[in-house]
Amino acid sequence: MSDQTLEYFLSRSGIKQRDAAEVWWSHAVNSRTRLAEALAGGFTPCSAREHCPTHMIEADIIIRGRDPKEPIMAHPPDTDSDITLKEWLEGVKEYDKGIKLDFKSLEAVYLSVVLLEEVLAQLIRPVWINADILSGPGGKARPLEPQAFLSAVRFLPTHTVLSLGWTTGWTAGTDNAGYSWDMVREMEEICRALKHPVTFPVRAALLPQSLSQLTWLLQQSDRGKESEQA
Repeated sequence: MSDQTLEYFLSRSGIKQRDAAEVWWSHAVNSRTRLAEALAGGFTPCSAREHCPTHMIEADIIIRGRDPKEPIMAHPPDTDSDITLKEWLEGVKEYDKGIKLDFKSLEAVYLSVVLLEEVLAQLIRPVWINADILSGPGGKARPLEPQAFLSAVRFLPTHTVLSLGWTTGWTAGTDNAGYSWDMVREMEEICRALKHPVTFPVRAALLPQSLSQLTWLLQQSDRGKESEQA
């Protein structure tokens, strides 16, 4: 997890120690009701999950499947929602929650980035922008073209974390291939010159067979090199 994210929640007593396991997430916050639930309550570190407030709010962005064509909060195969990206951002800006926005198409990125530049510049909180930009193990979905995505988000505030992943699949009861060396080397090449902080979302079920590859990928970052030297 980005150091910025942990420092933010530590500074607000949202977590007790620099440990990403203490950060609680609300996923698929793609409706007005789910957003209201995720925003409820302040930061009170606790041990029982049902009493823990949300630190990070994750939601998906697509383009509405009818007019007016605009960014909305929904996950395919849904094509509509009761809340737009603009309304969603307006809803969270008065709270001290972190946000993660998961883009499902380049069209959604292009139509969202102007709004995001304006709103995110005013938000001093963890902001993660997520997209699957490469094909990964078992992945059947089409990834977003990496250079087009990175070009579209390059002017977002420098504190914005880019969450860059692979499309993946997993089948129970079979031997599932992990992340290959070619996959992690391609990702490292893409990330090498980026100015924003980067995190890699991976499928947890594929970690055991990918430990060497993913460890190597993390070691290529400035943080990874500092850890090795220490």
